[in-house]
Amino acid sequence: MQKRMKFARRLEEVGYDRNSVVTVGSFDGVHLAHREILKDVIERARDRKGRSILVTFDPHPREIVRPEKPVLCLTSTEERRALCEDLGIDVMLVVPFTYEFSRLSSRDFILNYLVRGTGVSEMVEGYDHHFGRDREGSIEAVLALGREFTFTITAVQQVNVDDVPVSSSVIREQLLEGDVTRAARFLGRPYAVTGTVVEGDKRGRSLGYPTANISPEFAKKLIPHDGIYFVSVDLGDGKSRFGLASIGTRPTFRPTGARTVEVYILDFEGALYGKRLTMTFLQRLRDERRFDGADELIKQMDLDREQAKVLVRQFVV
Repeated sequence: MQKRMKFARRLEEVGYDRNSVVTVGSFDGVHLAHREILKDVIERARDRKGRSILVTFDPHPREIVRPEKPVLCLTSTEERRALCEDLGIDVMLVVPFTYEFSRLSSRDFILNYLVRGTGVSEMVEGYDHHFGRDREGSIEAVLALGREFTFTITAVQQVNVDDVPVSSSVIREQLLEGDVTRAARFLGRPYAVTGTVVEGDKRGRSLGYPTANISPEFAKKLIPHDGIYFVSVDLGDGKSRFGLASIGTRPTFRPTGARTVEVYILDFEGALYGKRLTMTFLQRLRDERRFDGADELIKQMDLDREQAKVLVRQFVV
């Protein structure tokens, strides 16, 4: 049975252990490149019979240092917590990222949070990682600090998919284009959105396709580009269901301009209001578009459902 990860929001909750292997970063998405770093941290900690520690931040640092450019996140703190626990990280410390914290030098951060705080024998980072005030803390700067404070530093090399470096920003671009299939290859898993079912206008029911309207539980979560997607749906009961998700402004029926996220679950009957569900995006089917009335829309939805049923057979083994 896997040991539960210790989750902390204050440094004093972590405790000091000189025999700690630490990595620091936002780790938004916990994608393939992040996983290489975390696996290295875990393996090195096991080799020295120490503990593996991820030090991360909330909110995303760019929200504070570049507030004019809002960040659409791939994962909430809770999602990162679950993903890192599954990988086997021993401790996850979430540091509140404030403007005052952003002015801390890389030296003061390492001294106060790692050397004197968690304790550190080894540090593992991505090859291009920077942190501290004005991103002054490069790998070269950390190497010098390691010599000063007697810990080692390892730089994990670039991870590529299709000769493209894996990064959170690249995955955001893919999702904003609706390319959930390619994003899944960079993430190492399909992209997912969790939310609560809220009451809608019940128009889907009148069309013969009752949909659940989803209010994402993480307001800063990136929602893929408008369109129709084949998805799997987890209602928290351990069963995997398939469905069709619609993201957009519902242009056929007097659109207000507000984006909605809806899901039609194949062969499902039951009340969903108030339930928490997770939609996992498996494949994009088509763009959202305006139809000349309900009959045309229903014909297209029938085609979408038939296509989804074909895909179900591909995804169920």
